[in-house]
Amino acid sequence: MPMLVIDDRAYLEHAPGNWPEGPHRLEAIWAALQETGVGEALVYEKPDAASEEDIALVHTSRHIARVKRVADEGGGYLTLDTVVTPASFRTALLAAGGVLKAVDAVLSGPCPSRRAAALVRPPGHHATPDEGMGFCLFNNIAIAAEHAVTRRGLKRVMIVDWDLHHGNGTEAAFWGSPEVLFLSCHESPAYPGTGWLTDVGEGEGEGYTVNLPFPPGTGDLVYEQAFAEVVSPIARAYHPELILVSCGLDGHFLDPIGRLRLTSAGYGRLAEVVCGLADELSEGRIVFVLEGGYDPVGLGWGVASVLNVASGRGGPLNDPEGRALPGGAGEPLGARERLQQIVHAQRAHWPI
Repeated sequence: MPMLVIDDRAYLEHAPGNWPEGPHRLEAIWAALQETGVGEALVYEKPDAASEEDIALVHTSRHIARVKRVADEGGGYLTLDTVVTPASFRTALLAAGGVLKAVDAVLSGPCPSRRAAALVRPPGHHATPDEGMGFCLFNNIAIAAEHAVTRRGLKRVMIVDWDLHHGNGTEAAFWGSPEVLFLSCHESPAYPGTGWLTDVGEGEGEGYTVNLPFPPGTGDLVYEQAFAEVVSPIARAYHPELILVSCGLDGHFLDPIGRLRLTSAGYGRLAEVVCGLADELSEGRIVFVLEGGYDPVGLGWGVASVLNVASGRGGPLNDPEGRALPGGAGEPLGARERLQQIVHAQRAHWPI
Protein backbone atom coordinates (compact mmCIF):
# COMPACT_ATOMS: atom_id res chain seq x y z
CA MET A 1 0.00 0.00 0.00
CA PRO A 2 1.55 3.39 -0.96
CA MET A 3 2.89 5.57 1.80
CA LEU A 4 1.21 8.92 2.42
CA VAL A 5 3.33 12.03 1.87
CA ILE A 6 2.08 15.53 2.60
CA ASP A 7 3.61 17.90 0.05
CA ASP A 8 2.67 21.11 -1.74
CA ARG A 9 4.30 23.59 -4.10
CA ALA A 10 2.90 26.27 -1.79
CA TYR A 11 5.83 25.46 0.52
CA LEU A 12 8.06 27.19 -2.05
CA GLU A 13 6.41 30.54 -1.32
CA HIS A 14 8.48 31.06 1.84
CA ALA A 15 11.49 32.35 -0.10
CA PRO A 16 14.06 34.13 2.11
CA GLY A 17 16.44 34.78 -0.78
CA ASN A 18 20.14 33.87 -0.68
CA TRP A 19 19.74 31.73 2.40
CA PRO A 20 20.65 28.13 3.29
CA GLU A 21 17.01 27.27 4.01
CA GLY A 22 15.07 28.01 0.83
CA PRO A 23 12.72 26.59 -1.82
CA HIS A 24 15.64 24.83 -3.53
CA ARG A 25 15.61 22.29 -0.72
CA LEU A 26 12.24 20.85 -1.70
CA GLU A 27 13.21 20.95 -5.37
CA ALA A 28 16.27 18.81 -4.55
CA ILE A 29 14.06 16.29 -2.74
CA TRP A 30 11.56 16.10 -5.61
CA ALA A 31 14.39 15.55 -8.09
CA ALA A 32 15.90 12.75 -5.99
CA LEU A 33 12.55 11.00 -5.52
CA GLN A 34 12.08 11.02 -9.28
CA GLU A 35 15.65 9.96 -10.09
CA THR A 36 15.62 7.06 -7.63
CA GLY A 37 12.07 5.96 -8.44
CA VAL A 38 11.06 6.21 -4.77
CA GLY A 39 8.27 8.63 -5.67
CA GLU A 40 6.41 5.76 -7.33
CA ALA A 41 5.83 4.18 -3.90
CA LEU A 42 4.23 7.33 -2.48
CA VAL A 43 0.78 8.86 -2.61
CA TYR A 44 0.68 12.62 -2.21
CA GLU A 45 -1.86 14.84 -0.51
CA LYS A 46 -1.89 18.59 -0.01
CA PRO A 47 -1.93 20.06 3.49
CA ASP A 48 -4.69 22.00 5.15
CA ALA A 49 -3.55 25.18 6.86
CA ALA A 50 -3.31 25.02 10.62
CA SER A 51 -5.40 27.53 12.54
CA GLU A 52 -3.93 29.98 15.00
CA GLU A 53 -5.65 27.87 17.66
CA ASP A 54 -3.61 24.88 16.46
CA ILE A 55 -0.38 26.88 16.68
CA ALA A 56 -1.34 28.00 20.20
CA LEU A 57 -1.16 24.39 21.38
CA VAL A 58 2.58 25.11 21.75
CA HIS A 59 3.25 28.79 21.04
CA THR A 60 2.35 31.94 22.93
CA SER A 61 -0.13 34.41 21.45
CA ARG A 62 2.64 37.01 21.50
CA HIS A 63 4.90 34.90 19.28
CA ILE A 64 2.11 34.06 16.84
CA ALA A 65 1.12 37.71 16.57
CA ARG A 66 4.71 38.79 16.00
CA VAL A 67 5.28 36.38 13.10
CA LYS A 68 1.99 37.51 11.52
CA ARG A 69 2.81 41.18 12.01
CA VAL A 70 6.29 40.93 10.45
CA ALA A 71 4.83 39.09 7.45
CA ASP A 72 1.98 41.59 7.06
CA GLU A 73 4.45 44.48 7.18
CA GLY A 74 6.37 43.08 4.21
CA GLY A 75 8.81 40.76 5.96
CA GLY A 76 12.04 41.12 7.87
CA TYR A 77 14.24 39.35 10.37
CA LEU A 78 12.47 37.59 13.22
CA THR A 79 15.93 36.91 14.66
CA LEU A 80 19.39 37.28 13.12
CA ASP A 81 19.14 33.80 11.59
CA THR A 82 15.41 33.64 10.82
CA VAL A 83 13.80 35.50 7.92
CA VAL A 84 10.10 36.24 7.50
CA THR A 85 8.75 37.07 4.05
CA PRO A 86 5.27 38.36 3.18
CA ALA A 87 4.20 34.76 2.47
CA SER A 88 5.88 33.20 5.51
CA PHE A 89 2.99 33.28 7.97
CA ARG A 90 0.65 31.58 5.51
CA THR A 91 3.32 29.04 4.53
CA ALA A 92 4.14 28.29 8.17
CA LEU A 93 0.46 27.58 8.85
CA LEU A 94 0.52 25.13 5.93
CA ALA A 95 3.68 23.50 7.32
CA ALA A 96 2.16 22.90 10.74
CA GLY A 97 -1.10 21.86 9.12
CA GLY A 98 0.71 19.36 6.93
CA VAL A 99 2.16 17.58 9.96
CA LEU A 100 -1.21 17.64 11.71
CA LYS A 101 -2.80 16.02 8.66
CA ALA A 102 -0.13 13.31 8.54
CA VAL A 103 -0.58 12.53 12.24
CA ASP A 104 -4.36 12.35 11.96
CA ALA A 105 -4.02 10.03 8.97
CA VAL A 106 -1.86 7.48 10.76
CA LEU A 107 -3.98 7.66 13.92
CA SER A 108 -7.16 7.05 11.95
CA GLY A 109 -5.94 3.81 10.39
CA PRO A 110 -4.49 2.66 7.07
CA CYS A 111 -5.32 5.75 5.00
CA PRO A 112 -3.39 4.76 2.92
CA SER A 113 -1.05 3.31 5.57
CA ARG A 114 0.10 3.85 9.14
CA ARG A 115 3.33 5.45 7.93
CA ALA A 116 3.46 8.99 6.61
CA ALA A 117 5.87 11.81 5.89
CA ALA A 118 5.43 15.57 5.80
CA LEU A 119 7.81 17.32 3.40
CA VAL A 120 7.17 20.73 4.88
CA ARG A 121 8.99 24.02 5.20
CA PRO A 122 9.83 26.23 6.95
CA PRO A 123 11.24 23.70 9.42
CA GLY A 124 10.30 23.87 13.06
CA HIS A 125 12.35 22.13 15.74
CA HIS A 126 14.27 25.23 16.90
CA ALA A 127 11.13 27.30 17.49
CA THR A 128 10.47 27.57 21.23
CA PRO A 129 7.03 28.38 22.63
CA ASP A 130 7.80 32.10 22.62
CA GLU A 131 10.46 32.58 19.92
CA GLY A 132 11.36 31.57 16.39
CA MET A 133 15.01 30.88 15.58
CA GLY A 134 17.30 28.76 13.41
CA PHE A 135 15.20 29.16 10.22
CA CYS A 136 12.12 27.99 12.21
CA LEU A 137 8.92 29.97 12.76
CA PHE A 138 6.52 27.48 14.39
CA ASN A 139 7.45 24.09 15.82
CA ASN A 140 5.59 21.78 13.46
CA ILE A 141 6.41 18.49 15.18
CA ALA A 142 5.76 19.81 18.69
CA ILE A 143 2.36 21.14 17.63
CA ALA A 144 1.49 17.75 16.15
CA ALA A 145 2.66 15.90 19.27
CA GLU A 146 0.61 18.15 21.54
CA HIS A 147 -2.39 17.67 19.22
CA ALA A 148 -2.00 13.90 19.54
CA VAL A 149 -1.96 14.18 23.33
CA THR A 150 -4.58 16.84 24.06
CA ARG A 151 -7.02 16.21 21.21
CA ARG A 152 -6.52 12.59 20.23
CA GLY A 153 -6.09 11.25 23.74
CA LEU A 154 -2.65 9.64 23.44
CA LYS A 155 -0.64 9.21 26.63
CA ARG A 156 2.79 8.39 25.18
CA VAL A 157 4.26 10.05 22.09
CA MET A 158 7.93 9.62 21.22
CA ILE A 159 9.85 12.16 19.14
CA VAL A 160 13.17 11.06 17.66
CA ASP A 161 15.15 14.04 16.37
CA TRP A 162 18.15 13.10 14.21
CA ASP A 163 18.73 16.56 12.73
CA LEU A 164 22.37 17.62 13.08
CA HIS A 165 21.30 20.43 15.40
CA HIS A 166 19.71 19.92 18.80
CA GLY A 167 15.94 20.40 18.75
CA ASN A 168 15.94 22.97 21.51
CA GLY A 169 12.43 24.21 20.76
CA THR A 170 10.91 20.74 20.97
CA GLU A 171 12.82 20.07 24.17
CA ALA A 172 11.51 23.30 25.68
CA ALA A 173 7.91 22.46 24.75
CA PHE A 174 7.98 19.14 26.62
CA TRP A 175 10.63 19.72 29.29
CA GLY A 176 8.21 18.94 32.10
CA SER A 177 5.96 16.40 30.40
CA PRO A 178 6.03 12.57 30.61
CA GLU A 179 3.47 12.36 27.80
CA VAL A 180 6.07 13.22 25.14
CA LEU A 181 9.43 11.47 25.21
CA PHE A 182 12.00 13.57 23.33
CA LEU A 183 15.24 11.97 22.09
CA SER A 184 17.75 14.11 20.18
CA CYS A 185 20.89 12.80 18.44
CA HIS A 186 22.98 15.79 17.40
CA GLU A 187 26.43 17.27 16.89
CA SER A 188 27.97 18.96 19.91
CA PRO A 189 29.32 21.56 20.12
CA ALA A 190 27.12 23.12 17.44
CA TYR A 191 24.22 25.54 17.05
CA PRO A 192 22.21 26.31 19.17
CA GLY A 193 24.57 25.28 21.98
CA THR A 194 22.04 23.19 23.91
CA GLY A 195 21.30 19.49 24.32
CA TRP A 196 23.81 18.32 26.92
CA LEU A 197 23.60 14.69 27.97
CA THR A 198 22.84 15.82 31.54
CA ASP A 199 19.71 17.69 30.37
CA VAL A 200 16.93 15.21 31.16
CA GLY A 201 13.83 17.29 31.88
CA GLU A 202 12.40 18.27 35.24
CA GLY A 203 9.46 17.59 37.53
CA GLU A 204 7.11 15.01 36.07
CA GLY A 205 9.15 15.20 32.89
CA GLU A 206 12.45 14.18 34.46
CA GLY A 207 13.97 11.41 32.36
CA TYR A 208 11.70 12.06 29.38
CA THR A 209 14.27 14.24 27.65
CA VAL A 210 17.14 12.15 26.26
CA ASN A 211 20.08 13.92 24.64
CA LEU A 212 22.74 12.12 22.63
CA PRO A 213 25.37 14.77 21.76
CA PHE A 214 28.17 13.49 19.50
CA PRO A 215 31.45 15.12 18.47
CA PRO A 216 32.14 16.38 14.94
CA GLY A 217 33.05 13.59 12.57
CA THR A 218 30.66 11.02 14.03
CA GLY A 219 29.13 8.85 11.34
CA ASP A 220 26.90 5.90 10.55
CA LEU A 221 28.53 3.28 12.77
CA VAL A 222 28.24 5.15 16.06
CA TYR A 223 24.75 6.42 15.23
CA GLU A 224 23.59 2.88 14.49
CA GLN A 225 25.17 1.71 17.74
CA ALA A 226 23.42 4.53 19.61
CA PHE A 227 20.06 3.54 18.14
CA ALA A 228 20.69 -0.07 19.16
CA GLU A 229 22.00 0.64 22.68
CA VAL A 230 20.02 3.74 23.70
CA VAL A 231 17.12 4.70 21.44
CA SER A 232 15.64 1.22 20.97
CA PRO A 233 15.72 0.04 24.60
CA ILE A 234 14.30 3.35 25.84
CA ALA A 235 11.53 3.14 23.25
CA ARG A 236 10.68 -0.40 24.37
CA ALA A 237 10.56 0.71 28.00
CA TYR A 238 8.36 3.71 27.16
CA HIS A 239 6.12 1.85 24.67
CA PRO A 240 4.92 4.87 22.63
CA GLU A 241 1.55 4.96 20.93
CA LEU A 242 2.95 7.13 18.13
CA ILE A 243 6.48 7.84 16.88
CA LEU A 244 7.37 11.16 15.25
CA VAL A 245 10.75 11.73 13.60
CA SER A 246 12.35 15.15 13.19
CA CYS A 247 13.99 14.10 9.93
CA GLY A 248 16.83 16.55 9.37
CA LEU A 249 19.47 15.52 6.82
CA ASP A 250 22.16 18.06 7.71
CA GLY A 251 24.19 15.35 9.39
CA HIS A 252 25.06 14.11 5.91
CA PHE A 253 28.80 14.26 5.19
CA LEU A 254 28.22 16.59 2.20
CA ASP A 255 26.32 19.19 4.21
CA PRO A 256 27.97 22.64 4.19
CA ILE A 257 26.73 23.57 7.65
CA GLY A 258 27.40 20.41 9.64
CA ARG A 259 30.44 18.32 10.50
CA LEU A 260 28.88 14.88 11.01
CA ARG A 261 29.65 12.03 8.59
CA LEU A 262 26.34 10.26 8.02
CA THR A 263 25.47 8.85 4.60
CA SER A 264 22.17 8.42 2.80
CA ALA A 265 22.38 4.67 3.42
CA GLY A 266 23.04 5.39 7.09
CA TYR A 267 19.87 7.46 7.32
CA GLY A 268 18.01 4.61 5.66
CA ARG A 269 19.26 2.20 8.31
CA LEU A 270 18.09 4.58 11.05
CA ALA A 271 14.70 4.59 9.33
CA GLU A 272 14.69 0.78 9.44
CA VAL A 273 15.17 0.96 13.21
CA VAL A 274 12.41 3.47 13.93
CA CYS A 275 9.96 1.83 11.53
CA GLY A 276 10.67 -1.49 13.23
CA LEU A 277 10.01 0.10 16.62
CA ALA A 278 6.74 1.55 15.32
CA ASP A 279 5.65 -1.86 14.05
CA GLU A 280 6.59 -3.47 17.35
CA LEU A 281 5.27 -0.83 19.76
CA SER A 282 2.95 1.68 18.08
CA GLU A 283 0.76 -0.35 15.74
CA GLY A 284 3.00 0.86 12.91
CA ARG A 285 2.15 4.51 13.47
CA ILE A 286 5.06 6.76 12.52
CA VAL A 287 5.40 10.16 10.83
CA PHE A 288 8.62 11.60 9.38
CA VAL A 289 8.77 15.41 9.45
CA LEU A 290 11.32 17.29 7.34
CA GLU A 291 13.69 19.55 9.26
CA GLY A 292 17.16 20.66 8.05
CA GLY A 293 19.54 19.57 5.31
CA TYR A 294 21.36 22.00 3.02
CA ASP A 295 23.31 20.03 0.42
CA PRO A 296 21.14 19.07 -2.59
CA VAL A 297 22.54 15.53 -2.85
CA GLY A 298 22.71 14.86 0.87
CA LEU A 299 19.21 16.18 1.43
CA GLY A 300 17.54 14.70 -1.63
CA TRP A 301 19.13 11.28 -1.53
CA GLY A 302 18.89 11.11 2.25
CA VAL A 303 15.13 11.69 2.11
CA ALA A 304 14.84 9.20 -0.75
CA SER A 305 16.70 6.59 1.29
CA VAL A 306 14.46 7.13 4.33
CA LEU A 307 11.27 6.97 2.27
CA ASN A 308 12.47 3.97 0.28
CA VAL A 309 12.65 2.10 3.57
CA ALA A 310 9.55 3.58 5.20
CA SER A 311 7.37 2.96 2.15
CA GLY A 312 8.41 -0.69 2.00
CA ARG A 313 9.73 -0.22 -1.53
CA GLY A 314 13.24 -1.39 -0.65
CA GLY A 315 16.25 -0.90 1.56
CA PRO A 316 18.59 2.01 2.29
CA LEU A 317 19.96 3.80 -0.76
CA ASN A 318 23.64 4.52 -1.29
CA ASP A 319 24.65 8.01 -2.30
CA PRO A 320 24.89 8.49 -6.08
CA GLU A 321 27.97 7.37 -7.94
CA GLY A 322 30.78 9.88 -7.61
CA ARG A 323 29.40 11.36 -4.37
CA ALA A 324 30.24 8.58 -1.94
CA LEU A 325 31.94 9.11 1.40
CA PRO A 326 35.72 9.05 0.84
CA GLY A 327 37.49 5.92 2.03
CA GLY A 328 39.30 5.90 5.34
CA ALA A 329 36.77 8.15 7.05
CA GLY A 330 36.56 6.42 10.43
CA GLU A 331 34.76 7.50 13.57
CA PRO A 332 36.45 10.36 15.45
CA LEU A 333 38.26 9.97 18.71
CA GLY A 334 35.78 10.36 21.49
CA ALA A 335 32.63 9.26 19.63
CA ARG A 336 32.38 5.81 21.21
CA GLU A 337 33.49 7.21 24.57
CA ARG A 338 30.67 9.75 24.34
CA LEU A 339 28.21 6.96 23.61
CA GLN A 340 29.29 5.16 26.75
CA GLN A 341 28.83 8.38 28.74
CA ILE A 342 25.31 8.68 27.32
CA VAL A 343 24.49 5.08 28.24
CA HIS A 344 25.80 5.63 31.78
CA ALA A 345 23.77 8.84 32.20
CA GLN A 346 20.54 7.27 30.94
CA ARG A 347 20.80 4.24 33.23
CA ALA A 348 19.59 6.51 36.01
CA HIS A 349 16.25 6.76 34.20
CA TRP A 350 15.89 3.79 31.84
CA PRO A 351 16.72 0.05 31.86
CA ILE A 352 19.49 0.11 29.27
